[in-house]
Amino acid sequence: MKIKFYKYQGAGNDFVLIDHRESALKNIDTKLVAKLCDRRFGIGADGLMFLLSHPDYDFEMVYYNADGNLGSMCGNGGRCIVAFAKHLGVIDSETNFLAVDGAHYAKISAEGNWVELQMIDVDDIQQDGEAFVLNTGSPHYVKEVSSLEQMDVYTEGYNIRNNQTYQRDGINVNFIEQKPNHLFVRTFERGVEDETYACGTGVTAVAMAMAKKQNQVGKIETPIKVLGGDLQINFNYDGQKFTDVFLCGPAERVFVGEIDQL
Repeated sequence: MKIKFYKYQGAGNDFVLIDHRESALKNIDTKLVAKLCDRRFGIGADGLMFLLSHPDYDFEMVYYNADGNLGSMCGNGGRCIVAFAKHLGVIDSETNFLAVDGAHYAKISAEGNWVELQMIDVDDIQQDGEAFVLNTGSPHYVKEVSSLEQMDVYTEGYNIRNNQTYQRDGINVNFIEQKPNHLFVRTFERGVEDETYACGTGVTAVAMAMAKKQNQVGKIETPIKVLGGDLQINFNYDGQKFTDVFLCGPAERVFVGEIDQL
């Protein structure tokens, strides 16, 4: 039995997407998902998503990490599944859909390759030394560094993700360098257990942490560069709470294919 899949990427964060409203794919387990995401023995991706029907929303997003486990919210995955839903004819230019962290609103360009995804409000940012810790749908550790281009992000991120404080639940680790007109960000992602080319919830956390650190308030637009391209975070911040949070960036279909059910 062959299963049709779609491959999407958002700023280099890549995903396998399957329309599961009437899919013949059965026996979805950790081993199957991990194999589909494997870059040598499967399709290859940072994660896998199913688009499901939902009685109260346009659709439901179910996200799995590349290790095969159900994941927390994935921002770039959310943008990609919105583009996928438009391609399928499920939505047009706007949508309200359900994800693991609740309902999300999004809007998509007429061409279908630029998505602005509303993220959850955030009012709790903790500090761990000079780093910030917050949850933007997924938990994030945010640290400002210098010479980020040359940094060994895998080793540094792995050590923080697996230290005594964070090893039980895991955490995504983001390193930032302030540039003249943008923030440069690199991320080690739990669930992938490696550096990825982008992380949507991660750059959202980064923009919030820097706004708090620099005592910025009001309507803030933060351009961010990641290894896979450019993203932008927009939000309102009153000094206590981040609201009207949008993760904006590209979402592109790479290819369509079929794979035998493994």
